[in-house]
Amino acid sequence: MLLSHLELWITYWECVSRPYTVFICSLTAALYYLWGRNCQVPTLVSSQTFSAFLHKHCPVVAERFSPTPWCWGGRLQTLVCAILKSRPLVTYRNERIRTVDGGQISLDWVDNQASETYPESSTRPTVLILPGLTGNSQQSYVLHAISQATRRGYRCVVFNNRGAAGEELLTPVTYCAANTSDLECVVHHVKGLYPHSPVLGAGVSLGGMLLLNYLARKRSHSGMVAGITISVPWDAVKSSASMEEPLNWLLFNKYLTSGLCRVVTRHRKVLEKVVDVDYVVKAQTIREFDERFTSLLFGYKSCVDYYRDASPAKKLPNTAVPILCLNAADDPFSPQHAFPLAIVQNLPNVALLLTAHGGHIAFLQGLFPRGESYMERLFGQFVQAVFEHPKDIKKACGIKEEKMS
Repeated sequence: MLLSHLELWITYWECVSRPYTVFICSLTAALYYLWGRNCQVPTLVSSQTFSAFLHKHCPVVAERFSPTPWCWGGRLQTLVCAILKSRPLVTYRNERIRTVDGGQISLDWVDNQASETYPESSTRPTVLILPGLTGNSQQSYVLHAISQATRRGYRCVVFNNRGAAGEELLTPVTYCAANTSDLECVVHHVKGLYPHSPVLGAGVSLGGMLLLNYLARKRSHSGMVAGITISVPWDAVKSSASMEEPLNWLLFNKYLTSGLCRVVTRHRKVLEKVVDVDYVVKAQTIREFDERFTSLLFGYKSCVDYYRDASPAKKLPNTAVPILCLNAADDPFSPQHAFPLAIVQNLPNVALLLTAHGGHIAFLQGLFPRGESYMERLFGQFVQAVFEHPKDIKKACGIKEEKMS
């Protein structure tokens, strides 16, 4: 009797649970199918010699990038990254330097005095990080980059754009992607403190635009040995059009515009001397904000003129140090049709690494993508390759010794 009841119970449970089991198995199979379909080796556009260097010293470029299977599309990758990404603990030493126009720039240092690889501070390599549009040293991607660099023994310094890190705006000047004077001031300051320390520039999104414009302007006198960019918008006009698509405006553009307007409101007292603050803060898109504020502040006739000047793609031939650029084809901020493939193919010192998926500053991997991802791994490997193999990378990029200044 007991056995028959047990058999009935087992039979009943099998009947009840079977639909759920089938559903879970089907869902798992679908996720793994999508994962396998999206799992691709990124496309590397570069010269043969630079490609060989990267494959040898940055093996991640040859690995399959497997995006988080439940993050479909670049928009979801971007949103999930902003919500779930972990924030490594970083303790900064803040320094504020003055500019020639009377303004101030906030620098956040991680000196890494405990470095065993480079115990001598004067020669410890330095990574100079440039955050995105409304970002600063507290962004998760900055914290992860610092974690990658410091564990390898390097020093880091974050260049916070004027007014973006909570410091007082002393003059009615903020920042834009085309004006490299503040970055030049920062590089000069860093090199003055550590003249024998090699400096690598790392720019994210708008920070990448600024870095590339600086490297193109300074050519062989940039004070940097190399550069790396993540999710850089190559053509500001095309990026603006992409960001004004209805869904992109709702998910991203509106939020970023609000952040820009908050910065203006916070510094109303000094900025109202040069702009109509009440008119500026009514902007509904980044383009409207740049029309009413940025282009006016930096002397452009129109927003289109500013965007054309800020776009770094056509300036790449003027750069003179090794540069690695990571972009995703589904980045809503940087549309694929704006990628400078033809230009990069003819340059010995620039490599463009393209993933099919990854969104904007995301590149999430794993089922629960909180920690280190493809973006961080690439960053860490490239920084180490530059600092530990300086002669090899110069040779690979056809750069003479005297050009790396």
